[in-house]
Amino acid sequence: MLLGTVLVLLLLGSAGTASAHAALESTDPADGSVLKSAPRALTLTFSESVALLDDSFRVYDPDNRRVRTSSAHHAKDAGDTASVTLPAKLGTGTFTVAWRVVSADSHPVSGAFTFSIGKPSATTTPISTAPNENPLTASLYDTARYFAYIAAALLIGTATFLALCRPPNPMVLNKPILTGWWTLLASTLVLLILRAPYEAGTGLATAFDPAALPRTLTTRPGEALAARLLLLAATAPFLLRLRGRDRFGRVALGTGTALAVGLALTWASAEHASAGIQVPVAMTSAVLHLLAMSVWLGGLTALLTVLYRSSDLDAAPVARFSRLAFISVTVLVVTGIYQSWRGLGSWNALTGTSYGHILLVKLGAVVLLLAAAAWSRQWTARLAGAEVPLRVPELVKTGADGTPSSTGRGEDEALPDPGAGDGSPDGYRRGLRRSVLLEVAVGVTVLVITTLLTNTLPGRAAAEAQQTATPADIPAASVTMVPFRVGNAGGKVQITLDPGRVGLNSVEAVVYGPDGGFATVPELRLSFTLPSQKIGPLDANIKDEGGYWGTNTLNLPIAGTWTMKVTVRTSDIDQVSVERRVRIVR
Repeated sequence: MLLGTVLVLLLLGSAGTASAHAALESTDPADGSVLKSAPRALTLTFSESVALLDDSFRVYDPDNRRVRTSSAHHAKDAGDTASVTLPAKLGTGTFTVAWRVVSADSHPVSGAFTFSIGKPSATTTPISTAPNENPLTASLYDTARYFAYIAAALLIGTATFLALCRPPNPMVLNKPILTGWWTLLASTLVLLILRAPYEAGTGLATAFDPAALPRTLTTRPGEALAARLLLLAATAPFLLRLRGRDRFGRVALGTGTALAVGLALTWASAEHASAGIQVPVAMTSAVLHLLAMSVWLGGLTALLTVLYRSSDLDAAPVARFSRLAFISVTVLVVTGIYQSWRGLGSWNALTGTSYGHILLVKLGAVVLLLAAAAWSRQWTARLAGAEVPLRVPELVKTGADGTPSSTGRGEDEALPDPGAGDGSPDGYRRGLRRSVLLEVAVGVTVLVITTLLTNTLPGRAAAEAQQTATPADIPAASVTMVPFRVGNAGGKVQITLDPGRVGLNSVEAVVYGPDGGFATVPELRLSFTLPSQKIGPLDANIKDEGGYWGTNTLNLPIAGTWTMKVTVRTSDIDQVSVERRVRIVR
């Protein structure tokens, strides 16, 4: 039931594309620059260390032919750079560079930029020549990641509940422990197989390339996944030896703790905590956060299982878990505050970035989770005060010989308690079962939101990229991609305003068809309006220059957010107008 609920949430939550976490800070040559002579190399600088792929760079000349380059490497042995050497003779015109790397926290990031030698070309290679994300590969990979988190919580939390809370019938927890182990094993294998196509942004077929798995095992994410498999292999005999026990010695507890910490490290060593500031502290916090989440959420699932399947349950195991849950919540709050500060960097990032928005949603869900936990603690206190065993009615009817039967009332079947709804032990049990069920449901939601958060560019990195990507004293062209659709046909218009500042601007508008290739249209119009100052519309008067539409005489007199209206006519009778906002600075 729990995994089925999670699957629905995952399919709804993983529809979007995951955001990568290494932000591009600068390129050399700069994006849109015009050089007098050909550069000898291309160098990209990122906000954190990146891993390089076999096809990290694709360089295209003005005729859309791929340029031969050297293998990608780190410039001056700096892990936060990616560089490639160019041939001596490149010719003149505009060159397009498509790039793709893997950030230190295991997420791929890609993009493209252009530079010109001599003078810009009339047309350039479409930006879409960069490797595209394969939706199926990305969705399957993200789903496997979600299941791995859920399985870890189920495995670690149930085992902890079994060892520390000591329920009267430990055998009922064998199934959730095995479910957690097998699910974690299967999801880890899927992640390992899909890692290569996920990094490259390719289809599932490339996962079976003979060179794919060996290369994955040389990367940090691949090493972490391989370590997780080895730890699971070591966990299997340990779990079999402890199966059905109701008491655990120090050696067993120490071994189980070491295995749980090791499993948590396989996440911390390949995600947000492994990159950025204060890495040792961050990794320690990430391990504690994951373990506390597992003990709480997995322990709730174990408690719910015991409440449903154990024939007799006294208040002692429930009280022990209540204390354990309180410690887990305390650890979650402390580590959560630290991780939020580390990821955000400023209060502005809380409301001004996607990371901050998702974090706010998570905080709201956590508040609801704490309210559900408080409700459970109230029922636990009532149970402890009752000082009588909790007799849980059997879920199936039993016969006279004690074996389950589907019909009739057996000798051992629990009879309804007339006072169950009014302060009786059975009434307390039902109240606790409802509160724990609510707590599990909200906890799963929090876990899904947490996993989405790990797929989002941290606010601190986003702010740093915005501060360093375009220095204030260097004019940068404004590039806007405007999708359009006329009837059953569609495309997009790439509009470049250079320099994108107050005063005289040149305009270059290139029309692409649905396949990403160049398209011709009989008419293209462009106008600008500044609603705040009641200026406009100003007609850009662009003309067909043979391959693109342009002008050098657009004058935008005031800084502000202008409304750019693009009208595309595809035939004598078919046309469409689309509006986009463009920021013009001084």
